[in-house]
Amino acid sequence: MPRLETLSEVQRRMLQMFPCMEHDDTPWAPMRKPLSESRVALVTSAGLHLRDDKPFITNPQGGDCSYRVIPRGTPAADIIQSHVSIGFDHTGIYRDINVTFPMDRLEELREQGVIGSLADNYYSYMGALRDTTTVVEETGPEVAQKMASEGVDVVFLTPT
Repeated sequence: MPRLETLSEVQRRMLQMFPCMEHDDTPWAPMRKPLSESRVALVTSAGLHLRDDKPFITNPQGGDCSYRVIPRGTPAADIIQSHVSIGFDHTGIYRDINVTFPMDRLEELREQGVIGSLADNYYSYMGALRDTTTVVEETGPEVAQKMASEGVDVVFLTPT
């Protein structure tokens, strides 16, 4: 990871001013049952969606805080990325979606009995948000409710 002094003045100032939420509480919850008996969902900030979905957009007021539903079992060829950040190399994701959205690996773990079952739907957000308020207050709780109604016990989060 580069040190701040190795970055350009513009990059350094941007990182020093980038908003970072702080929480007084702990977002983790203890496991209530073994993973081999748990229902697992996948949530990513890689800006992935189905080919027919509306792409994620760049919003100068903080980013696109919406989410997309990706049904489990969707072929990788039907999932595309519209994440607009130039802050990472997209090549690996283009070659193998499992780099950031390990849907095939989760399926293998389910087949091996490591995971009890998988959720019917996975969810995707666009990362690199400057203002996460809408995710924290609206779209995050909405997705959490959807997963809870589907009986999800564990969420595997993958960043871009």
